[in-house]
Amino acid sequence: MRVDHWLFTALAVVLLASTAAHAEPPKAAVFDFQLADQGALGPTEADRARLGPLSDLLRSLLKDSGRYQIVPTEAVEAEVTKGPDLRHCNGCAEDYAKKLGADVAITGEIQKVSNLILNINVYVKDLRSNKAEQAYSVDIRGNNDTSFDRGLRYLVKNNLPPPR
Repeated sequence: MRVDHWLFTALAVVLLASTAAHAEPPKAAVFDFQLADQGALGPTEADRARLGPLSDLLRSLLKDSGRYQIVPTEAVEAEVTKGPDLRHCNGCAEDYAKKLGADVAITGEIQKVSNLILNINVYVKDLRSNKAEQAYSVDIRGNNDTSFDRGLRYLVKNNLPPPR
């Protein structure tokens, strides 16, 4: 009888440790990429068309990496699109993310220096702490879908912090 009790206790400890080790990742509101001020160049239709698929790819890569549970942002999409740029709105992305029940707000922007030199920037703000927003960036060469795809995949794999 004592062996059964000991075995049950050991099994319970293993299960509890396993559950703690597999804690749910934080909930992240990943907002659509926006275009940074491009000066005289101005955005093209191809630049604008790339934002949605790139945003979807970021969400997918973050979810698949185990870093975050992705929270849908459709509930605040109308507010986001009619408001100022998320990078220049005094923390509105954080407010939107809190409305959505997220633990983390993630925004991104594309900087286009020229058709050859571009930057993908991703900003991560943990809403549960007082830590400063973290910025991650990758430079890409070539204004085409392949360059953006490869650049974003590199950024998520090599620059963003690993899953907790």
